[in-house]
Amino acid sequence: MLKIGDFSKLSRISIRMLRHYDEIGLLVPKSIDSFTGYRYYGEDQLPVAGRINCLKDMGFGLSVIGEILKIYNDPQKLAEFLSVKQTEVKAEAELTAHRLLLLETAIKRLRKDGTAMSYNVTLKTLPERYVASVRQIIPAYDYEGRLWHVLMKETAPLNMQDGEPCYTLAIFHDAEYKETDVDVEVQKSVRGSYPNTEHVVFKTEPPVLIASATYQGGYDKIDGVNEAVANWVRDNGYDFNGPSFNIDHVSPHETQNPDEWVTEVCYPVKKK
Repeated sequence: MLKIGDFSKLSRISIRMLRHYDEIGLLVPKSIDSFTGYRYYGEDQLPVAGRINCLKDMGFGLSVIGEILKIYNDPQKLAEFLSVKQTEVKAEAELTAHRLLLLETAIKRLRKDGTAMSYNVTLKTLPERYVASVRQIIPAYDYEGRLWHVLMKETAPLNMQDGEPCYTLAIFHDAEYKETDVDVEVQKSVRGSYPNTEHVVFKTEPPVLIASATYQGGYDKIDGVNEAVANWVRDNGYDFNGPSFNIDHVSPHETQNPDEWVTEVCYPVKKK
């Protein structure tokens, strides 16, 4: 029999953890001195301690280790546990590699331009949504309000219910910036089902992976935000995957004060 201190040294498990393992039934001592409360372990428990250490090194939690120890001598069942953990660790490794890339590219860009982090870019999925849509060729980008006027006027008799959340966005379908005759679509997410009108089309938009940055202020800032998001996409291993669009969280419809406008600049992306 081994005293707890000797067993601790041989098993590479601290006395504090051995006591905890005893409390949760993971590694129970062979005997406990009724007078002193001192714990004693058998030499045959050292392999069990080794299994626990090995499984902890693989990333298993103590509750799962307890389950694994029960089937440890069954290679097929043991392999099943290990395969599940392998999948989890691979996913964690991919996430860690992605975070390291984000840090690396952010540091590089900051060293080139101290204002590079003025607009924080995030990667997320815009969910599937049912929308009322108007798409037309307009003289220039600042004529976007015309499209909203058409949408609101033609749908007024329909008593549309706003989506939850209610996304209002403008999609820019041209492949590049144009001075005139721009192809723009405005959308508002709604609940329910409605008939198309003369210029308004109702449709379901699929979910889309986007890189986006949200800022507060007038549209005069939007070129800098577009540049920040586009740089992020190029720096972090993504390709553009569709026309860019803006989500108006607080638009000129809610307030005439440009300082209060909140706009999210979005680029659909895909992993290279």
